[in-house]
Amino acid sequence: MKKKQKIDMWMGISLGILLLYIVFMLYPLLKILVQSVLDNEQGTFTMQYFKQFFSDTYYFSTLLNSFKIAVCVTVVTLALGVPLAYLYNMYELKGRNFLQVMIILCSMSAPFIGAYSWILLLGRSGIITKFFSRNLGIEMPSIYGFNGILLVLATKLFPLVFLYVSGALKNIDNSLLEASSNMGCRGVKRFFKVVVPLCMPSILAAALMVFMRALADFGTPLLIGEGYRTFPVEIYKQYVGETSVNHNFAAAVSVIAIIITAIVFLIQKMLSNHYSFTMNALHPIERKKPHPVLSFFAHFYAYGLVAVSFLPQFYLIYCSFRNTSKTGNMFKPGYSLMSYRQIFETMGDAVKNTIVICGSALVLIILLAVLIAYLVVRRRNHVNNIIDTLSMLPYIIPGSVVGIALVMGFSKGPLVLTGTAAIMVVSMCIRRIPYTIRSSVAILQQIPITVEEASASLGASKFKTFWKVTTPMMVNGIMSGAILSWVTLITELSSSIILYSSKTITLNLGVYIMVSRGTDGKACAISTILTVMTIISLVLVTKLSKGREITL
Repeated sequence: MKKKQKIDMWMGISLGILLLYIVFMLYPLLKILVQSVLDNEQGTFTMQYFKQFFSDTYYFSTLLNSFKIAVCVTVVTLALGVPLAYLYNMYELKGRNFLQVMIILCSMSAPFIGAYSWILLLGRSGIITKFFSRNLGIEMPSIYGFNGILLVLATKLFPLVFLYVSGALKNIDNSLLEASSNMGCRGVKRFFKVVVPLCMPSILAAALMVFMRALADFGTPLLIGEGYRTFPVEIYKQYVGETSVNHNFAAAVSVIAIIITAIVFLIQKMLSNHYSFTMNALHPIERKKPHPVLSFFAHFYAYGLVAVSFLPQFYLIYCSFRNTSKTGNMFKPGYSLMSYRQIFETMGDAVKNTIVICGSALVLIILLAVLIAYLVVRRRNHVNNIIDTLSMLPYIIPGSVVGIALVMGFSKGPLVLTGTAAIMVVSMCIRRIPYTIRSSVAILQQIPITVEEASASLGASKFKTFWKVTTPMMVNGIMSGAILSWVTLITELSSSIILYSSKTITLNLGVYIMVSRGTDGKACAISTILTVMTIISLVLVTKLSKGREITL
């Protein structure tokens, strides 16, 4: 009887988590689906909103534009990130640890902040634009539209490719490379014939991650796209509306977005299964000292790419210390802490909201991720398999769609959350929990089940064993995933911009508001605060990994 109670307890936890997913994710998504096929005037089923999207070239072009951006960004990031990972892992480069930190920092801020900083550098009144125009008589190409979006996203997302491929390279046995060299396959030929095929599963995973993030990115095209309208921006415009709103049409576009991203995800899974294989590096790759010409190229490529990618963040930090007017709308000669003083005077709540809202979301993410990881790895059954699948759904749902779904689901009774901090916490949990779940699952799979069996044999209950033995052994994986989740929480925009109210503005939303008002000093100061927070998070990840290089 006691054993049955323990089983029922874990089944109760499984059903409770499943209920949370049904209420806070599936129910809102169902509301979107219903809204997309509902004629409000007649109260009948209709497909007119889908027909409107595909029959109007203006709306359909936003889908094509998003695909064009996603494909081009994916190709460019692979072209940048794969060679960088190869050079980094195959050869001895000076300042390796510093280089890795800088590569990761390039990606650890919201892309729309990168768009804003590139505008300050290369916009119509940008510092670089003015320099070339005044001193060299050269007119710089426009940063706005497709080219600007591609530049911003490529320089933000190539570190993801670097991390994925670096992880794959660490699993390649050096004897394979030596064998290929003995057969005359060296240099560039070996890179394409041996290294790339061996890394293909990780390359495909990185390509999917980059493609999804580029396709769903909202802030970058909104800020720097100007007339180049994309899918996520159109969803936002239709829901919020500049002159009018059409919630039914916004719901239909959201459904199309989910279907498209799901198809892309399934195609990637099929390709991954096709290239799936297991590697065990008994003899890991030994880094070699490159000959002078290759050494110059490797250092120039690695540090040059990082310098270009980190330049916008560095310039924002610099601008945050420039003198500004009392309104913060324009810079003045000299340097001061005026921008920071103005931020804490006028937007002190944004700092508090970031800590409270994102911190609350993180606590829930850690708690749920630990339980879900344990259920998925140690107590597999049909219910837990469904939970595992549901936990990965946020990977294929754009943030703006999540925001719209939650508003539609919780703007009326019985549970009204719209305008509260709670709905932002729910949104952040839904979108960012996969990071911590995956890292927790990975670390739990490495813990021998015999450790838990030994605890049980000493009289400890399974629940006590879970909290006292298993969870402490998972702490490194849990915290690494949690910190990465934290970084994405404090830079969240696409869903928060739909859900926030005047009382729930976070720092990232504060940057967007300041940019839209043209208050550059305050925007730079908030961006710098976010950068400092991400640096601290990265230092914590490095400490928890105990000096091991960070990979995905």
